[in-house]
Amino acid sequence: MLTVDSITVRIVELELVRPFVTHMGIQKTRPCIIVAVAGGGQTGYGEFVGGFLPLVFSHESMETGWYVLTEHLCPTLIGRSLRQASEFQEQVEKIRGHRMAIASLEMALWDLQAKMENKPLAQLLGATRDRIAVGISLGIQKDIDSLLDIIKTDGIEQGYQRIKLKIKPGWDVDVVRAVRNEYPQLTLTVDANGVYQLSDAEHLALLDAYALLYIEQPLQYNDFLDHAKLQSRLETDICLDESIRCAHDAYQAIELASCRNINIKPGRVGGLAPSLAIHELCRKRSLPVWCGGMAETGIGKAHNIALAALPGFTLPNDIAATRRHYCRDLVEPEWLLNDDGTISVPSGPGIGVEVNSQMLEQATVRKRIFP
Repeated sequence: MLTVDSITVRIVELELVRPFVTHMGIQKTRPCIIVAVAGGGQTGYGEFVGGFLPLVFSHESMETGWYVLTEHLCPTLIGRSLRQASEFQEQVEKIRGHRMAIASLEMALWDLQAKMENKPLAQLLGATRDRIAVGISLGIQKDIDSLLDIIKTDGIEQGYQRIKLKIKPGWDVDVVRAVRNEYPQLTLTVDANGVYQLSDAEHLALLDAYALLYIEQPLQYNDFLDHAKLQSRLETDICLDESIRCAHDAYQAIELASCRNINIKPGRVGGLAPSLAIHELCRKRSLPVWCGGMAETGIGKAHNIALAALPGFTLPNDIAATRRHYCRDLVEPEWLLNDDGTISVPSGPGIGVEVNSQMLEQATVRKRIFP
């Protein structure tokens, strides 16, 4: 049984190693909410992955996450007992949306359960790997030469298995052509974050010439029909990311042939239990999946790594080493990239890394404790 004695919710802010640029703007720091659930002498940790503003990735923001956690989710969980972490989804099934807020608390419960059972979180989820293949995502650069330089220094020389490029109108085909000419054998993908329209299909089809592993989220997040129409006109696989909020979304995408692989982000779909449901559905339908990152701290990264060790995650994941994003992280040891372009799945209880309480306090800008 999981009995929740106390919950600490805090907003932390960490400085990024390098500003991250997409068509939405420039991000220099990474704010997030860290949730710590204590019970039975153990503490489990989860992370809210929404941004400071409710922009491209979700309608949720730091303030909406804080409100839902502190005014609705945490107060009702104090003193309650669950048989297992997955039961938490039943407690929140009447809440409309706010999956990122739900996920942060749900994943903390999974970590707590794994620690109480003295098991690695990956084992509790059903993992089959002790290492996961990883790649990196590169933001829009000031020019193509700068992009080629950063691909070399941050990607190839570091040993990542796959490079993903952010694209937008005016920064797409010519950029991909230049990268492919420079690196003919590179495993390469692109991510549009929903900035194109179906009327751009002929232009997007030009990307077929450059052997991309997939084109991620080319159209709007809520449009399965036009993604299906676009996929029928492309040789390159479409991957859906923001479109997939739950297992039913994945079912609709598969039935409509809107994509050929799916990016599962546990922080976006409501936690690990919904992620497992999407994973199982895709395995049954022979659809590859991979785990995407949202510049999580080491806490959120730990949950992603445990999930990505499941058998259906057959494509390289967006889970980079600590030094890719942060000079200092919240966990010890930091996440390191192996020589073969993988990250090792920890074998210790729970998320398998220790939270640095001193660093956590130093990075905290707001905190609330329940009860």
